[in-house]
Amino acid sequence: MTVHFGILSLGHVLGDPVDVASAAAGYTGDVDRVLGWGYRTFHRAKDGVGLTDLAAEAGAKALSNAGVQPHEVDLIVLAMSDLSEHLYWDAAGATQAKIGANGSENVLLTQACGGGVAAFDVVAGKFATHPDYRTALIIGANRVCEPYWNRMEINTSIFSDGAAAAVVQRDHPRNRWLNTEIISDGRYADFMMMDVGAAARPFAGQADVGVKSPQKRLEEFFAGDIRKMFEFVSTIRTNNHEVVRRACKRAGITPGDLRKLLHLHDSVPAMTLLAKDLDHGPEWTNTEVSQAYGHVGCADQLMSLEHYLMTEEFTEGDVVALTSTASGMHWLCTLLAI
Repeated sequence: MTVHFGILSLGHVLGDPVDVASAAAGYTGDVDRVLGWGYRTFHRAKDGVGLTDLAAEAGAKALSNAGVQPHEVDLIVLAMSDLSEHLYWDAAGATQAKIGANGSENVLLTQACGGGVAAFDVVAGKFATHPDYRTALIIGANRVCEPYWNRMEINTSIFSDGAAAAVVQRDHPRNRWLNTEIISDGRYADFMMMDVGAAARPFAGQADVGVKSPQKRLEEFFAGDIRKMFEFVSTIRTNNHEVVRRACKRAGITPGDLRKLLHLHDSVPAMTLLAKDLDHGPEWTNTEVSQAYGHVGCADQLMSLEHYLMTEEFTEGDVVALTSTASGMHWLCTLLAI
């Protein structure tokens, strides 16, 4: 069954801007490595501002831009890439309440940086099984949980706080969803895992708790096996472009037909490599937006899409790819026809 829906409007919110060069020494001892990623600015929310606060603000902006009232929303899909404010708590329900969208169904996605891309597939499925659903609100939100996550040490990107939202409507003719393709490989599910916390190893007053650096995780997860480390890195790179090829094949096009590829807000070297693997230069990606915003988790692709729609870089009929890599591991691609 083919479901037709498109993006009616977008909206986003970011924390306060912080200059990377000035702040880097406060987060890492390897400042040169961080500066080599190419980010100019990251964004940090004020103390006391939670993930659902950011999500609700972005969602309200998107609804206002669409002229849609909260009570008209049939479905909210909230994707989050870090911890929300509380444990044993439904962040999607809390976001619904803050927006005032009483009566909507709520779905929570926790596929890390890929949730905002995967959300389109969830909407397609819900629209297919609920023919009375007409309007959905997709929200991707990220609020770095700083006691456990160092913005500049945990990955090869600089993490920002913010949220982005899209109002999608059945049969809307613009910014239409074409398909979503996802590759998953659970062999690497433990790679991003924090050693303590939750049911297996509850917190018990540990003084040093947090997610480890990529190098430490590689060494421990693969027990020093260099061959397996290289295989893992190669798998990430291969699936980054393979998922795009699969999505394009389903749509009857090739990656060369894409107007632009909007990836998670990765570093300039990583963006350049991804574009090269698909026979393009880095200008084909959203590198310039990434440098200005930082990596806002699963909100990246919607933020970049809003930027390029506002700057009128796209024309009707262009096909754009929203792509991501997510711990778990997952590789994701959603295609939209502008």
